[in-house]
Parts: sequence; C-alpha cells; structure tokens
Amino acid sequence: MKEIVAFIKPHRLPEMTLALQKIKGLRGTSVTEVKGFGRREEPDTIYSVDDLMDFAPYTRIEIFCIDEIVDELVSVIDKTAHTGLRGDGKIYVLDVETAYKIGKGKIG
Repeated sequence: MKEIVAFIKPHRLPEMTLALQKIKGLRGTSVTEVKGFGRREEPDTIYSVDDLMDFAPYTRIEIFCIDEIVDELVSVIDKTAHTGLRGDGKIYVLDVETAYKIGKGKIG
C-alpha cells in the first residue's frame, strides 16, 4: 500500500478530480488548502525575510492506494497539474505500513 501526496495549483483541482475519478481501483482522496514556498537550488543566493514570508496557495491531495495503480495515479496527477509555469507542484510517493479502520478493528 502507498500514500501519494501531491501539491498542485488550486485552479487545477476541478480537472484533477475528474481525471482521478476515472481510475479503476481508486477508493477516494483527501484535499486540503495549504500555503507554502519553494526556491530553486542556487547555493550562493541569500534570501531575505520577505522572501520567506511570500507563501503561495496550493492544494494538497492525499491518496492511499494499492501498489498496482501508483504509476497510473502519478502519471494522471503529473499530466493534469502541469501548466508549464514555475511552481507547478510536487508529487511524493510513500510506503504505508498498516491501515486500520476506526471502530471496526480491521486492518487493510
């Protein structure tokens, strides 16, 4: 089982939702509005406090899924979130050790 965490531009969410709903085996997603900042890897650049306070809005999508659909999900997220502009977002894929259903005591 995997967890996919993606940070995308908020205006891409409606199209992303439609694309994700077409994937067989996807049982659901969670979405959160977040703010963050990123910067290019330029080792000689000195950043000011103003640079660090300039947070941009993003949408965080969390998906827990079976291993077999991870590649398809990542591909759909990448394709749908891409605008070609700097700061399109990030996708992370993490291993999930165990999942429990609250109140049912079931694992899986």
